[in-house]
Amino acid sequence: MSSSPAASEVSPIADAAPLSLCARSPHVPADRLVAEMVPPPRFDSVRFATYIPDPNQPSQTEAVRVLEEFAGGLGGAHAVAGGRRGFFGFGKARAAKVPAGPRGVYLDGGYGVGKTHLLASLWHATPAEPALKAFGTFVELTNLVGALGFQQTVQTLSGHRLLCIDEFELDDPGDTVLVSTLLGRLVDAGVALAATSNTLPGKLGEGRFAAADFLREIQGLSAHFRALRIDGEDYRHRGLPAAPAPYSDELVTKAAYATPGASLDAFPQLLDHLAKVHPSRYGALTDGVAAVCLTDVQPVPDQSTALRLVVLADRLYDREVPVLASGMPFDKLFSDEMLNGGYRKKYFRAISRLTALARDAKELVTAD
Repeated sequence: MSSSPAASEVSPIADAAPLSLCARSPHVPADRLVAEMVPPPRFDSVRFATYIPDPNQPSQTEAVRVLEEFAGGLGGAHAVAGGRRGFFGFGKARAAKVPAGPRGVYLDGGYGVGKTHLLASLWHATPAEPALKAFGTFVELTNLVGALGFQQTVQTLSGHRLLCIDEFELDDPGDTVLVSTLLGRLVDAGVALAATSNTLPGKLGEGRFAAADFLREIQGLSAHFRALRIDGEDYRHRGLPAAPAPYSDELVTKAAYATPGASLDAFPQLLDHLAKVHPSRYGALTDGVAAVCLTDVQPVPDQSTALRLVVLADRLYDREVPVLASGMPFDKLFSDEMLNGGYRKKYFRAISRLTALARDAKELVTAD
């Protein structure tokens, strides 16, 4: 099936036309999924030194201290001839020197307290080559298992010093058991773990992640984790301007044509297209896209569609791709039933992230 580049060869006019996400059906090889298990562009430059603890929240300073020590403990020899690596990278021959303590850390906190910032900082601070460290969301990890198979995933990740899992999903029992089993195999191979998580359905009252829920769900692994509670306010609400109101279809279209590398799609058609692309490919769907322009934004019709949109919003946010839109404002995307249901946290995260990207897109209109 021909793609937009083929069309551009036929007519030079198409060179000036925006890209279209709906025209893309990317294929992502399994080795790319592994190679891309690194902190996304938004968190590529974060470090413990760039995390600004709230002086009124001592748990934030304590979390940095503990994580720095944890990273420093991962600097041992990666392998020892004739024996399997022990925890912290030491082999059996040096087992007596392995410090006692948890084999993983779990960051427990509310919205916007910087858990992903700290998780990515841990990845960067761990003294190992990038190929020996892995960072990804729970969804990306399950996608990797789907692409490689369970045994191959165990074999691929067993050589790593550290595995960081952001947004550990506790709302799908099947996937939770799958990943818990995978992590058990990796712990046995000496891989250190670090995680944040989403909240279980019915545990959403305070907007907090519940460490007890996480530790219970991972069952036999719970003894290997130290829970770090991180208190504080959502940084996304600290002094930020109000989200811009949606623009007109004409203005969004004009900005798309004026912005090199921008895509332009009707929102309902994009939602339909997402159903035809596996969520593991949503990152590749946005490759080379400088801005996403959407016309006719409407409320999402059903939960399956809503969850796909959440994944796309996460990938756009990770890659810092601004989103310019017409139609309904982003806080009207999800119905009251969705916002009060078991996936409530995901939808509020998507609203928060799309709103932040809409703020970034204001420059497209100003430049235009």
